[in-house]
Amino acid sequence: MIYVNHKRGSRQQWRAKSLEVSQSVISGTRGCRVSSRAKLSMINTMSKIRGQEKGPGYPQAEALLADAMLKFGRELGEECNFGPALADVGEAMKELSEVKDSLDMEVKQNFIDPLQNLHDKDLREIQHHLKKMEGRRLDFDYKKKRQGKLPDEELRQALEKFDESKEIAESSMFNLLEMDIEQVSQLSALVQAQLEYHKQATQILQRVTSKLEDRIKEASSQPKREYQPKPRMSLDFTTGGDNTQHNGGISHATTPKPAGAHMDQPCCRALYDFEPENEGELGFKEGDIITLTNQIDENWYEGMLHGQSGFFPINYVDILVPLPN
Repeated sequence: MIYVNHKRGSRQQWRAKSLEVSQSVISGTRGCRVSSRAKLSMINTMSKIRGQEKGPGYPQAEALLADAMLKFGRELGEECNFGPALADVGEAMKELSEVKDSLDMEVKQNFIDPLQNLHDKDLREIQHHLKKMEGRRLDFDYKKKRQGKLPDEELRQALEKFDESKEIAESSMFNLLEMDIEQVSQLSALVQAQLEYHKQATQILQRVTSKLEDRIKEASSQPKREYQPKPRMSLDFTTGGDNTQHNGGISHATTPKPAGAHMDQPCCRALYDFEPENEGELGFKEGDIITLTNQIDENWYEGMLHGQSGFFPINYVDILVPLPN
C-alpha cells in the first residue's frame, strides 16, 4: 500500500509539474520564460550580492520539461512502462534544449550582434552626419538671405561647410548600401542556423519515437496483469477494558495537525516535494509546515523550515495562515 501511494504521489507531482511547462514547449518558450522570470530575477539579485557579474540566462522550456521527466521517471522506476518511457523523452528534451542553446548562440553571434552593431554604430553615425548637414544648411540659408549685408567670405565659408557635410553624409549612406552583401550573408547565417537546429531536432525526435514504439510493442506483448485484492479485514466485536480502541477493535488514525507553534504565524503546508535547483531556494518534503516570511511576487514565497530560509514556488504549497496584507 505504501509503495502504491508513493507511485501515485509521484504521478500526481509529475502531472502538476508537466502542466506547468508542457504548454510552453508546444506554444514556444515565451510562457516558460514568463513563468521563470521571478526565479531568474531572484537568482540574478543573489549573483550581484555574491559579486558575480551575471546570473544564468533564461532556461529553455525543453530543459525544464526534461528535468521534470527525468526526476519523476526515476521515481516511478522500472516496475512500470511509464517510468522508463518518461526518462527516454526526458533525455530527448534535454538534448533538444542543448541544441536550442546552440541555435541561440549562433543566431546571436552571426545575426543579432552584427545587426545591433549596425544600429549602434553605422546608423547612428549617419544620423549624426545628417543632423550636422541640416544645421549647416540652415546656417547657409540664413546667411544667403543676408547676402550683401555680410562679407562674401563668410557666405563662401558657410557654403563650403554645408557641401563638406553633405558629401560626408552621402558617403556614409553609400557605404551602408554597399554592405548589402554582408547583410545578405547575415540573413543566410540566420536561416542556416535554423535549418541545422531543425535537422538535429528531427533526428532527436525520430530516435525517441523509435524507442517509444519499441516500448509500446514490448508492453503489448506482455501478459496483462490482473488485480488481486488483498483479504478484507475481519472485525472483532468483543469489548474489552482498553478504551484506546473503539468500534470493534478498529483504531481510527487521526490526521496529524500542524504544531501550534506554526499556527500563530503565517505558514503553509507542502503539497509536493520540492528539490532546490539553485542557491537560495528552500527544499522541503510533502506535508512539511513552512513558516512564511514574505511573498516575492505571484509565483514565489520566501519562508523558513528547520532553521533554513529560502525561496519556493507558490503552487507547491497550501496556505494555512496567510501573510498579512
